[in-house]
Amino acid sequence: MKHKEYDLTSPLVCEGIIGDGCGGGRIFYVADEKLQVFDPITKESMVLLNEVKNVQKISKKGCIISLHSKENSIDFNLSNMKN
Repeated sequence: MKHKEYDLTSPLVCEGIIGDGCGGGRIFYVADEKLQVFDPITKESMVLLNEVKNVQKISKKGCIISLHSKENSIDFNLSNMKN
């Protein structure tokens, strides 16, 4: 996927902090009901998780990306690529 601008103020976008465990410097976002990651160095995007519905906010702490909706939360572990 081609590089595009990411609005880091959007609740559906978060940035990995370098040195926080996993994915430092990458941008994680939800689009088209998919959790995706963009690497600004390689300019490549990758789908991490499909069928994430009704996500209202994402956050990242260490290797865990949390997807929050009204109904529930999903924690996606980057270290083993599983939820």
